[in-house]
Amino acid sequence: LHVRSRRQRQMCIRDRLLVIHNKEIQQQLVEHSWGQQQVAQASHVLVLCIDTNLGEPDVDKYFERVQEIRNTPDEIINGFRDYLKNAIASKSIEDLLSWGKNQAYIALGNLMTVCANERIDSCPMEGFLPEKYDEVLNLKEKNLTSVLVLPVGYRAEDDFMKDEKKVRKNIEEIVLEIS
Repeated sequence: LHVRSRRQRQMCIRDRLLVIHNKEIQQQLVEHSWGQQQVAQASHVLVLCIDTNLGEPDVDKYFERVQEIRNTPDEIINGFRDYLKNAIASKSIEDLLSWGKNQAYIALGNLMTVCANERIDSCPMEGFLPEKYDEVLNLKEKNLTSVLVLPVGYRAEDDFMKDEKKVRKNIEEIVLEIS
């Protein structure tokens, strides 16, 4: 799988992306995915994870990378770097995990857009047991926790739903205009 978007290459300091294409592991994850078979049937399962141990060293590492890539002087980034360090230090672990999950949703949206552009089917999932995924994938030892799952691949030719139209709400039901 070679799905790469600008956003994917530049994920937030909290985001991690696991790409699973080991059928045995995928099959193990089905029971922790409310029995959803697309986890086993997909060619790849993308698991979006967040760092559970975010701190000042992570912020410094991120801004070192910014300087390496952009050659940005300290005087330009110091204010934002200090702001992030203070914001992280002042938040509870629950707040940090919530922030990280919100960041993962941004990455998920971009991954789904890339898949759609490449005509790759994707199925975003919250319906899974993160603690069990973390266990199967040994994420605790990496200071990570899983937050979202995205099975991807090409629909099987014998899938009876493959040619069915998508059922969505009418645009008027979901878009409200304010003049």
